[in-house]
Amino acid sequence: MKAYVFPGQGAQFVGMGKDLYDNNKEAHDMFEKANEVLGFRITDLMFNGTEEDLKQTKVTQPAIFLHSVILAKTLGDEFKPDMVAGHSLGEFSALVAAGALSFEEGLRLVATRAEAMQKACEETPSTMAAVLALPDETVEEICASINDIVAPANYNCPGQIVISGTISGVDAACEKLLAAGAKRALKLKVGGAFHSPLMQSAHTRLAEAIEKAEFKSPVCPIYQNVDAKPHTDPSEIKANLIAQLTAPVKWTQSIQNMISEGALTEVVELGPGNVLQGLVKKISRDIITSGMQ
Repeated sequence: MKAYVFPGQGAQFVGMGKDLYDNNKEAHDMFEKANEVLGFRITDLMFNGTEEDLKQTKVTQPAIFLHSVILAKTLGDEFKPDMVAGHSLGEFSALVAAGALSFEEGLRLVATRAEAMQKACEETPSTMAAVLALPDETVEEICASINDIVAPANYNCPGQIVISGTISGVDAACEKLLAAGAKRALKLKVGGAFHSPLMQSAHTRLAEAIEKAEFKSPVCPIYQNVDAKPHTDPSEIKANLIAQLTAPVKWTQSIQNMISEGALTEVVELGPGNVLQGLVKKISRDIITSGMQ
């Protein structure tokens, strides 16, 4: 069985999507529609901007969403997923590609999410760190022992977890994690503590927008970040999407469940970069991986 997966923040690069825009009329029209919906020409930043332009959360998230979704749409009848999943932001791309959300509605939600997250980052200085070569349980126990806000944010693959929280909380956790035998506990160049309680203000704003949006049943199950389980019910999908902003991304568990419950054999990554293909290979070497960007 085949799954299509969609990347999250960090996969962006200058020039992303330009080939699609130049060589495919449907893609060109969708990009122009996005410029209209967003109220600014995001294509100028995607195709000809700087890396700094693309690093702004309010630009990064819609840009990656657009690249991923438009790729899926241009596949036409070839896009026949047995299951889908997206890493963080990528969950919105997956939902649009699988027909649970319209293109315009999905783009508006992503824009709202990006703006709300950027504002939350500005309100409280915070950060994230990648932790390598420790069991999940050890990372969880050490984060819980810190007298500050810090928690697992991304379960990316066995032996790779990203933690998220206040700067002091992440610093204290990194010190303990290294002492416990972590190969690395490296702070990331991000604007804030994604997938942590510090995103609560963004969570509240996004929840209002999601509740108002029209969701339909997707063409196939989506394995959602919050519980790593397959969902097709629109009300469940909505609730999980709202919870996702302050909860960890269970990517390892999602891929493992796809394999055990759905007999997954092939994964295709749609969007910029190839990070998810690498993570899938670290979760299971038996899966065939490929990508389009």
